[in-house]
Amino acid sequence: MAADPAELARGKQLFLTLQPACAVCHTLQAAGAQGQVGPVLDEIKPDANRVLSALRNGIGAMPSFAEKMTEKDMQAVARFVAHSTGAAP
Repeated sequence: MAADPAELARGKQLFLTLQPACAVCHTLQAAGAQGQVGPVLDEIKPDANRVLSALRNGIGAMPSFAEKMTEKDMQAVARFVAHSTGAAP
């Protein structure tokens, strides 16, 4: 399935503006993010399902965003991260 440019743009916006923003903890070149706490997403290249799982349930020090985001927004962030790192959608 081809990436939807509007969804990817929404995912990038959310990556940068959520509270707390993904960019605060994670490094992701496509977002200009240089976080120092969480994994470098460009290196681990998580697929969309892995990102969705982390957003829904939290992982390690990362909290769940299930109460802060809609499912549609979580999917947009997941697809943005996967697309940006070259991982599977």
